[in-house]
Amino acid sequence: MPKISVIIPVFNETEVIDVTYKRMKSVMDGIEMEYELIFVNDGSRDDTEHKIAGYAKKDRTVKLLSFSRNFGHQCAISAGMDYASGDAVVVIDADLQDPPELIPEMIKKWQEGYEVVYGKRLKRKGETLFKKATAKLFYRTLKHLTSVDIPVDTGDFRLIDRKVCDVFRRLQEKNRFIRGLVSWIGFRQTYVEYVREERLAGETKYPLKKMMRFAMDGILSFSYIPLKIASFLGFLISGLSFLYLIFVLIQKLFYPAGLVPGWTSIVAVLLIFNGIILILLGVIGEYIGRIYDEVRNRPLYIIDKKVNLDDEGVE
Repeated sequence: MPKISVIIPVFNETEVIDVTYKRMKSVMDGIEMEYELIFVNDGSRDDTEHKIAGYAKKDRTVKLLSFSRNFGHQCAISAGMDYASGDAVVVIDADLQDPPELIPEMIKKWQEGYEVVYGKRLKRKGETLFKKATAKLFYRTLKHLTSVDIPVDTGDFRLIDRKVCDVFRRLQEKNRFIRGLVSWIGFRQTYVEYVREERLAGETKYPLKKMMRFAMDGILSFSYIPLKIASFLGFLISGLSFLYLIFVLIQKLFYPAGLVPGWTSIVAVLLIFNGIILILLGVIGEYIGRIYDEVRNRPLYIIDKKVNLDDEGVE
């Protein structure tokens, strides 16, 4: 009988975790397969860890991985994959915006022969127009910037086959964009459509600052176009500067009376060029920072506690 591993990253979800556990149990008990629920506590500061540990004491299908601190959502998913033992792995957040009831449909697609089945959002309830607009812009920009076919309007809610999970575990990037990595791995992929609900309770764990960082990880991890743009602008600015230098020299030699003393135009040009140069240095610095992260080779996460899990995982 196939086994399904469900990875549920959690961070300060004490308000919803009881409902999440009940709904997950209800869905998984109905599929008539062996399963495990791997809750990855990403350094929660509330009662989340205590509640999950309580479930695990009474229910052997519940597993708990608890980090030493908050390492981030993508690292929590990676840890779950390191410890998952199922023939297929499902990733779903604890906030219930992505419906657990869609998992049986994903399993059906998997049984038809697909190695990756991701959830595609038809509608996003309870989100601001700003967030919807920026998300739409990000996914479509990313699609045009990278050669990897990363599907639009999708998140990390997906089912992946055991062999996809095994390949994923061999990837060593520190700044992770998991939905992009799964697309890069390949294999046969399909989707199931759904309407994304509002959070049941609590607040989003992806405020604007984290969303911007997440978007940067996605773009810089799968595209060199920002560097190419930097190079293009560098050549363009150098060319325009050279032409302007020729213009100034001609004016100085042949039309000296036409020169008007003043610093306004010079300062304006310097500010524009210096601003562009600083932006380009920032782009290059982001790539260099990621190289530095890889060279240090620190672990993605540090485990503080395990419940109902052995030591087969690889950090």
